Amino acid sequence: MTLTSSRVRPVDAPGPRRGLGVGDLTLDGGFWGRLQETNARATFQHCLDWMERLGWLANFDRVAAGTTGPDRPGWQFSDSEVYKLLEALAWEHGRTGDPAVDATFRKVVDRVAAAQDDDGYLNTCFGHPGRPGRYTDLSSGHELYCTGHLLQAAVARVRAVGPDDRLVEVARRAADHVCREFGADGAPGICGHPEIEVGLAELGRALDEPRYTEQARLFVERRGHGTLAPVALLGPAYFQDDVPVRHADVWRGHAVRALYLAAGAVDVAVDTHDDDLRAAVERQWARSVERRTYLTGGMGSRHQDEGFGDDWELPPDRAYCETCAGVASVMVSWRLLLATGEVRYADLVERTLFNVVATSPRADGRAFFYANPLQQREPGADVLPDAVNPRAEGGVRAPWFDVSCCPTNVARTLASWQAYAAFVDDGGGTAGGDAPVVTLAQYAAGDLRAEVAGGVLALRVDTAYPADGAVRVTVVEVPAGPVGLRLRVPHWAAGATLSVPGGGTTTVAPGWAEVPGPLRAGDVVTLDLPVAPRLTWPDPRVDAQRGTVAVERGPLVLALESVDLPDGVALEQVRLDPDVAPRAHDDGALVRARVVPLPEGSDGTPPSATGPAGPATSSDAVDVPLVPYHRWAERGPSTMRVFVPTV
Repeated sequence: MTLTSSRVRPVDAPGPRRGLGVGDLTLDGGFWGRLQETNARATFQHCLDWMERLGWLANFDRVAAGTTGPDRPGWQFSDSEVYKLLEALAWEHGRTGDPAVDATFRKVVDRVAAAQDDDGYLNTCFGHPGRPGRYTDLSSGHELYCTGHLLQAAVARVRAVGPDDRLVEVARRAADHVCREFGADGAPGICGHPEIEVGLAELGRALDEPRYTEQARLFVERRGHGTLAPVALLGPAYFQDDVPVRHADVWRGHAVRALYLAAGAVDVAVDTHDDDLRAAVERQWARSVERRTYLTGGMGSRHQDEGFGDDWELPPDRAYCETCAGVASVMVSWRLLLATGEVRYADLVERTLFNVVATSPRADGRAFFYANPLQQREPGADVLPDAVNPRAEGGVRAPWFDVSCCPTNVARTLASWQAYAAFVDDGGGTAGGDAPVVTLAQYAAGDLRAEVAGGVLALRVDTAYPADGAVRVTVVEVPAGPVGLRLRVPHWAAGATLSVPGGGTTTVAPGWAEVPGPLRAGDVVTLDLPVAPRLTWPDPRVDAQRGTVAVERGPLVLALESVDLPDGVALEQVRLDPDVAPRAHDDGALVRARVVPLPEGSDGTPPSATGPAGPATSSDAVDVPLVPYHRWAERGPSTMRVFVPTV
């Protein structure tokens, strides 16, 4: 099968900027290449096996056979996990052309398609004998949420092989059904969990069907008016149904819902040229990232509703930071990057990919974090290796959860990683005049081909990033017409240098570094990013982090893990000495710390009443290693912290 790479893009937005296809960048191992290979080799089958074992796939068979009943296994949203896996398989096949992946995809699609009703409705939890009626629980039923993920899976298939496909036809019929049921002349409802908005917008764009874009717009505009039925202990803010999207100033409520809604709103705003709506999401992003986002890029500080806290409410030990919220954050920031061209969105994509998305999967791709706290006070409990685990709140990666939204979300994101690595600005970028400009937004070793006016710009990227900050870009092929090249200098990379042919080496500020033209085949451009370990101080308005400091190395957040401490030393005894600069060590850092004695409690005496710890002595100084946060707990259960108290 011939793959048309210009189609294989997750977000094919109108306007001057467009992402590359997943097949336009071939990785040569490295950080993301290894994760992607493990994802394809292990995670896909792992997810498929669990969904088969638990009967989530068989739910479609039962609908097709007319044997549904009250004993349906899985949560009401389990269909969405099948759809996210299909999306992952579609991206993988679009990127590699692997016939085995395509065969697996088609087998699952056959079972899904068989369960679709004649009018396009498709759901295994509602609308069939022995099950609740259609759309009888919009607040918690997740019917439209599941449909949204079905549509996104179909979009991946359109980008990979074109619109003539069975899953795409299933999605068309499902989308048509939604438009009939919930259009301007239909029911005025919305789904308690946003996702249908982004699914409709993406499918409308992929199939050039304005009805789907209009339905997405209707869903976005209907939200925020308190129309959803309340759920116990959860108010309308949980569903983002308290304030209309265009009037909101910050993300609130359930983090994944808020972010999926924001992604859909950006799509609608761009496709309908609604600058006010887009500006609203930009405003929400700015405040939420400044005041409600963790150093890792994680979002969500409250466990009870998996939601955002108030401004500056960022306790590291109670951080929820659901993996799915990290995936959704990447979705929003990537859309805003294409819409505005502002580098800050690419910076957050990088931070979140390295420190949330890459943190979730175990090294073998068969266990995952659901939540991602920045401090673990007690070693995580042993997981059940061959059974469904409760929703893990950090500590140990589990093979599968009762609510297993994160494994498939990680799978689809890793399968499409290349699509977030670069984009083309056909309008010339910030300094390119009328010539197209290719921008490298993320760094990994490999071969990149970008279709531009006049032909192709082909680049070879050599780098060991993030372990090393040198990014060497060789121009392999240039188009017939002029073309520009830009490289991202992350916000933390003060002192970065850029070496260009005939221009020597110059210091470049954080932002977009424009490579002087004209580009010629054989040109070599080298960007050197300072990735030495550095101290990062928390904002003083974050009460729970005051008196502490974190260490970062390049894009990586580092963590102190109990398994690296001297015998007999507890994590709570370590005080980092900020006067001694951290030093590079393996893929992490060495820091100078002091070990302080812990106060001794007495029966009936609360810890706060025992008095301060005694002063440390010079003999207590010790060098302690920090590891990248993304691989903490890989060596077994441990305690951990990102923000370490200072001496």
